[in-house]
Amino acid sequence: MNSPHHTTPPRFDTPIIGQSVLIQLHYTYYQLLLINPSVYSATASSPQAISFHKFPPEHLKDRLIPNDILVGPTKHHIMAATVTLPDEELKEIYAFALDLGRKAGKILMEGVEKRCEGDNGGKEEEKMNAVDIVTQTDLDVEAFVKHEILSKYPSHKFIGEETYSSGSSKQYLVDSSPTWIVDPLDGTVNYTHLFPMFCISIAFCLNGIPIIGVIYAPVLDVSYSALVGHGAWENDHLGVGNGVASGGGSSASGILKRKRQLPYVKGKPLGKEAPKGCTFSCEWGKDRRDIEGGNLRKKIDSFVNLASEIGGRGGKGGMVHGVRSLGSATMDLAYTATGAFDIWWEGGCWEWDVAAGICILREAGGLITTANPPSNPETDPIEEVKLGSRLYLAIRPAGATATETGRQQQERVVREVWKRVEALDYTRPGA
Repeated sequence: MNSPHHTTPPRFDTPIIGQSVLIQLHYTYYQLLLINPSVYSATASSPQAISFHKFPPEHLKDRLIPNDILVGPTKHHIMAATVTLPDEELKEIYAFALDLGRKAGKILMEGVEKRCEGDNGGKEEEKMNAVDIVTQTDLDVEAFVKHEILSKYPSHKFIGEETYSSGSSKQYLVDSSPTWIVDPLDGTVNYTHLFPMFCISIAFCLNGIPIIGVIYAPVLDVSYSALVGHGAWENDHLGVGNGVASGGGSSASGILKRKRQLPYVKGKPLGKEAPKGCTFSCEWGKDRRDIEGGNLRKKIDSFVNLASEIGGRGGKGGMVHGVRSLGSATMDLAYTATGAFDIWWEGGCWEWDVAAGICILREAGGLITTANPPSNPETDPIEEVKLGSRLYLAIRPAGATATETGRQQQERVVREVWKRVEALDYTRPGA
């Protein structure tokens, strides 16, 4: 009898050489892998097997079980196969998104300059409450980005935070269509206080999966970006090194002003006693209702559990090195992809807060699953997060040790976090 996680592999009647194909594989978990003719030679002439005649790129190797170059029903089951856009077209979209992020950043910086001169730029209104606000800059940036995208790609779908938030429905709208998901200003409260942790977030999705992600923080003048199958990068716009984007000029000196592949430190394992010794990132969120069993109290209890000494809090003490709250879920995910944050746990975000960051984190080698602990944190499966779930737990990239793969370490940390956090309630229709 098939388990809920196993299905009969689909039949391929023609070879898939020369096409970009997204295939979702099931090992003990779900993972995404881009099979591309420029990287692999792939054939699928029978329902029994897909053969990889060349090992995957270095940054993907740790996601695969060693020596498994033949995938079929005797080993693993193919869950889905979807033909997507050609790789060259995806590279063009990626370069466009990278450039668009920096152009949008200029509008954000114009708003910063006005605020430094005492001009808040006009509109500044509350949405849900005093910590959920929209400024004229949010609206201006979204209008600019939407116009640029739909002028170049009129057949694509666009979902922006401010357009969505102005409606009454909270339905999940991402489907299989080529879709752009944009947060014009993630960290609006930070922006109004001139705290530099705010950014523009741009994601491009196919089949409901973020395959391009661009984050640009204009005050810091740093970008984080990824195209599935090509790694994750800091400052790829500099065009120096082996990234996806091309460009002229030379890199600036200094750690933050050069192009580098993520994570910063390659092959760094997670501690055997994690979450002890980890940096733990979280946000207070916009649900500030102080009620018994509410999200605010559950978050506070979870934060204290992770921060407390080992053995404290009824055995839930995690003794993390520090608790970080940047005020921007997008920046939290970016720093998790770099490896600066070990763990990010959050509930209440929307797809525009996380879509770009999820793409970047996955390409860097990180894991992202649900924030809420299952009924049995020790043994229940760890599945890939649902984009619109509003519940997220991310673990940084990790290198293999003599006894554990990077994935095994990440799953171990997920289970340890699940033991210490409360289940949050951010339900919505369609997700």
